[in-house]
Amino acid sequence: MTAFDLTPLLRSAIGFDRLARQINTASSVEASSYPPYNIEKTGDDAYRLTMAVAGFRADDLELTVKDNTLIVSGRVNPEAKPGEVLYRGIATRAFERRLTLADHIVVEGADLRDGLLFVGLKRVVPDQLKPRRVAIGSAAQAVTSPTVIANDAEGASQAA
Repeated sequence: MTAFDLTPLLRSAIGFDRLARQINTASSVEASSYPPYNIEKTGDDAYRLTMAVAGFRADDLELTVKDNTLIVSGRVNPEAKPGEVLYRGIATRAFERRLTLADHIVVEGADLRDGLLFVGLKRVVPDQLKPRRVAIGSAAQAVTSPTVIANDAEGASQAA
């Protein structure tokens, strides 16, 4: 496995420690192919995760969002299935799938239909981070000197 040394990058960047952790985690995690899933872009800021979970009921699945990570886990209760199974071709083994969400991605909801779990995701950018237009004032306003509200140096000399 190739190791990445991000030290030179992190010396001149602030706040990218999460990115470094993600790269280290991604390089050390074994890729699991169960259960299979698709990620689709359904709009400008909308996505859909579709996961094949045949054999699982809604009660057997759990979705959790924690620290920009979507955790989908499934565990089938073996007592809930009566009868003797002669051949098992549909895997219902326990799983946990972790997907890293980008900043400002929220989970809108989930639906289980025809053995597929659909999870709606949307990018919701706060108003403070959206681009905004800054008004340009006239030259007359720019020439006037700023108003001083308080000056600590004057207050200190008057108090003495």
